[in-house]
Amino acid sequence: MALEQACIEMIPKPWGSTDLLPWSGIGHPGVPIGELCFQRCEKHAPEPALLLKLLFTQEVLSIQVHPDDVAARGMGLPRGKTEAWYILSAASDATVGVGLTAAVTPEQLRAAIADGSIAELVSWHKPHAGEVITVPAGTIHAIGAGLVLAEIQQRSDTTFRLFDHGRARELHIEQGVAVAHSGPPKRAVPPRRLSDVRTLLVANPCFVFERVDLPAGSIWELDARCETWLVAIAGAAAIGALQIGVGQGWFVEAQGARIAPGEAGLSCLIAYDAAAPSRDLLRRVDGDGMPRFRETVSPPTGPPQAVLNSPVPSTEARS
Repeated sequence: MALEQACIEMIPKPWGSTDLLPWSGIGHPGVPIGELCFQRCEKHAPEPALLLKLLFTQEVLSIQVHPDDVAARGMGLPRGKTEAWYILSAASDATVGVGLTAAVTPEQLRAAIADGSIAELVSWHKPHAGEVITVPAGTIHAIGAGLVLAEIQQRSDTTFRLFDHGRARELHIEQGVAVAHSGPPKRAVPPRRLSDVRTLLVANPCFVFERVDLPAGSIWELDARCETWLVAIAGAAAIGALQIGVGQGWFVEAQGARIAPGEAGLSCLIAYDAAAPSRDLLRRVDGDGMPRFRETVSPPTGPPQAVLNSPVPSTEARS
């Protein structure tokens, strides 16, 4: 059982930002921060299966790919790396790349990496705030400049860099070609409402990712039966005896927690270690209208698929 505020690990990156507001007010004079990673504060706690982080990009990141579970275990690693991004803000010229514009053979992919033309093969598009993008393991991808995004991923650092925009860092051509699914991304089920307050962003065999919007004046019971991570993206709330505000994260596992949104309500992202949405994740307990779970979502039977240009359904304005 666990209910704790997550520790925030600041990761300096040359492509990061020196302005993290409103997501963090932690001082980092002159040091560009690329990632805010939410970690358990308990040093002796078991390693979680998931990693939730915020990314801040002022430069384009490398084109890269991650192994899936099967490939990772063949390398002696515990798991692969499927991830999903929720766009918090995007500059007008920001881009992301997910998959390729056309299928290529391993030989063609290897040649494109060698001569740098892989950047022209990547399928680029302009993201917008509120969009969710799933990046299954094996998908060639890249994150451009001018973005703030929340990322949920399988907890793995295994990355094979295929192109680095002229930076003098090592490329991992053979490993990347071996694990890459070198073709266009497949469209997945778009985000959909589960109740008046819950929007399902992603459900795949690796994790479930939701956006939750709780109105002011309501009280809720969170039933986190498995590893569960939360980060507030608007408003504030009391969780148990503690407070959560924008940019703060929480870890809950095998425990219930009372949530009381503040005067502006609470919007948060919730990720948990499951393959299908939990019908009992949230229950209103102040007696003013019970949200109805709108649909049954069966666990996916195949591998995660990339999804592009999928806006989150609008939610009712909160007081």
